[in-house]
Amino acid sequence: MRVLRQIVLVVMWGFLSAAIADEPLYTVVDGNKVDPETLKGFKTWRAAACDRCHGANQQGLVGPSLIERLKILTKDEFVTTVTNGRLEKGMPSFKTSKMVMSNIDHLYAYLKGRSDGAITKSKVEPIE
Repeated sequence: MRVLRQIVLVVMWGFLSAAIADEPLYTVVDGNKVDPETLKGFKTWRAAACDRCHGANQQGLVGPSLIERLKILTKDEFVTTVTNGRLEKGMPSFKTSKMVMSNIDHLYAYLKGRSDGAITKSKVEPIE
């Protein structure tokens, strides 16, 4: 009976993991209306003033274009870069920023949506 219970738990975990993996990273309507979580990512982008180096449209200024970088960076690489910074290139660490660290998944979703071309304008608003 115990083995059967463990097998059932493993199978359920597999279905749950697959369901979570199938959830979209972001939802966009009309190119600039986004789900609440992605909107949090946009607000984090603005509050952290990332546009000073990466440009208001993520096109790159002193820092690289995030539209292009997020085409090749994995989520783990993105999180590591934001957390630790790239001090040798002038990017600060955000590991002590509670706002950035608590919204890093949302920030990634917003920037990935921009990079994927799903979010067509840098300024977004909520889906009504």
